[in-house]
Amino acid sequence: MEAALLAAAGTGRKDGGSEESGVVCEVKKQLYLAGPLVVGFLLQNTVQMVSVMFVGHLGELALASASLATSFAGVTGFSLLAGMACSLDTLCGQAFGARQHHLLGVHKQRAMLVLALVSVPVALVWAYTGDILAWCGQDPEIAAGAGSYIRCLIPAMVVYGALQCHVRFLQTQNLVVPVMLSSGATALCHPAVCWLLVRGLGLGCNGAALANAVSYLANLSFLAVYVRVAPACKATWTGFSAEAFRGVPDFLRLAVPSAVMVCMEWWSFELLVLLSGLLPNPKLETAVLSICLNTSSLAFMAPLGLGAAISTRVSNELGAGRPHAARLAARVVVLLALIVGTSEALVIVLVRDLWGYAYSSEEEVARYTARMMPVLAVSVMLDGQQCVLSGVVRGCGRQKAGAFINLAAYYLAGIPAALAFAFVRRLAGMGLWFGILCGLVVQMLSLLSVTLCTDWNKEALKAKNRVFSVALPADMET
Repeated sequence: MEAALLAAAGTGRKDGGSEESGVVCEVKKQLYLAGPLVVGFLLQNTVQMVSVMFVGHLGELALASASLATSFAGVTGFSLLAGMACSLDTLCGQAFGARQHHLLGVHKQRAMLVLALVSVPVALVWAYTGDILAWCGQDPEIAAGAGSYIRCLIPAMVVYGALQCHVRFLQTQNLVVPVMLSSGATALCHPAVCWLLVRGLGLGCNGAALANAVSYLANLSFLAVYVRVAPACKATWTGFSAEAFRGVPDFLRLAVPSAVMVCMEWWSFELLVLLSGLLPNPKLETAVLSICLNTSSLAFMAPLGLGAAISTRVSNELGAGRPHAARLAARVVVLLALIVGTSEALVIVLVRDLWGYAYSSEEEVARYTARMMPVLAVSVMLDGQQCVLSGVVRGCGRQKAGAFINLAAYYLAGIPAALAFAFVRRLAGMGLWFGILCGLVVQMLSLLSVTLCTDWNKEALKAKNRVFSVALPADMET
């Protein structure tokens, strides 16, 4: 096996013309994957956003409760499940590249089983969220409302885990258009679902939370039917298998670091919101920081699509025993991310004087937002680079290295720097964002160093060993 891989690695042509055509071909492949994924991610995010918008029309207390519950749910549940599902980027992607197609269905089932089990303790925490928030000093009315809202989000969380597994399962096979179409149909129907549950049935705030579960279930159902009937999935989905109950420890060895990678970054941005409430004039600081976070999240969708695309490309090529192709894909995506990040940063700088008015009619908020925009533009460029480099890490199956990098970048560098800039240097909200910028610099440079030092031939061998260590027992049984 190693000889075959090394032979494949040495077959790449070195002339300039073929290398140039290879780059163009790789750009097309990545854009084909990233385009629908960007649209799909944007549409998926509208579900939570529309629900909160409906709640906002029920009053300030309902909005405050739902916003707090949504933030708590993201930190304690959705980030954890999304992170664990990212392990399928490696497992399914490399299995597909190695043409061990039956393993994709096994990995998906195993992931769904593990995520369902993880949802149980999370649901128990959510059941007592109102008491937890009250104990942490939150307003009793807001805490009680948040507790009620998040309890109604429990069904959405359970469905969300299975939905993420289906998305990764299809994505690693380059089947991204169904994901986009399913997300689009869900986004179009979600406002009607919200209106029915919130207004029509009179469920109020809780109806908005239940609407998330209904929409996620509809999205999941569409993808599940597609997986079972589409000819493209005939080889990768062969029905339910007892193999899914075996190999759970191997799955967790990738899933846990994957979750840590996602959670460390996600939690750091949520922590910024909490810290902004401790600054002088907390209403202004929190409002402007929320605008910056929303803008950053919107700009992040394009790099997120590229990150998902490169994890698929790298894992597929390593699984197929083509290390040179995987290395080329990694180089190409860094260039694409730089182009996208620079373009987004330029737009942010150009609209800096007007952007604040899109969120608030208060001149003070708009002026403060305009001052923050250049810093935000730099962070958007860095965030795009770290996102695609994280995708490369996932494609290689090096989530453990990524987890340590994110932990160090944000909690040894970013958050301490944010505290120093904001409270010691008294730079307030600008200081908080400077701290996150420091974390992004450390994260991006560390991930770049890992990528540049990657032995691609060795990663291809590791991918083959990972795939066939799972595939051989099943083959021997037949």
